[in-house]
Amino acid sequence: MFTGIIEEVGKIKSVSRGRASSRLTISGKKIFDDLKIGDSVAVSGVCLTADEIGTDWFAADVMHETLNRTILGSLAVGDSVNLERAVKLGGRLGGHIVTGHIDGAGVIADIKKDDNAVIFKIKVGGGLARQIAEKGSVAIDGISLTVALAAGDMFTVSVIPHTAANTALIHKKIGSRVNIETDCIAKYIDKLLSAPKSLGMTREFLARHGY
Repeated sequence: MFTGIIEEVGKIKSVSRGRASSRLTISGKKIFDDLKIGDSVAVSGVCLTADEIGTDWFAADVMHETLNRTILGSLAVGDSVNLERAVKLGGRLGGHIVTGHIDGAGVIADIKKDDNAVIFKIKVGGGLARQIAEKGSVAIDGISLTVALAAGDMFTVSVIPHTAANTALIHKKIGSRVNIETDCIAKYIDKLLSAPKSLGMTREFLARHGY
């Protein structure tokens, strides 16, 4: 489990590609003071398991399903990635609950300055769009962000200077693909609303029970 508060920007050190999988070696600085083999690390929002660790790098396997759902398959040596270790119980939850299980990829449709902020407009598929709500939470490449506007298959987020300076999002351009994780509560509500009415799960039922 993660918070979407990025600890540092790492670099892809090496990529080894299999038939339908890959192995990434990622370098960094801050996350290695207590990183152990078997620990989870969110790499641009994707939960990976560190199975080999050096003084300033770790390696992780990426399976077929993860490559299909995320942008990790397009990463090359030298690319920047956001890194976050799993949250510790008892720590501050500064962002929102992020699982590291990516729902799909979005495409940056527009980038523009708004005084001290940067506005990113992102296009997603219909299945993801219905789980993204104005003023709700979304994780973009593992960064916890608030949805400013949501309409159709587009949504926008406003990025403060600190986030722009301390994540890899600043390196993205119009047309770049990003990992999207929608709010976990939204996923379950969407699932319940799409359940057959024979199960008794309707909008009225959810409203009566506080959803």
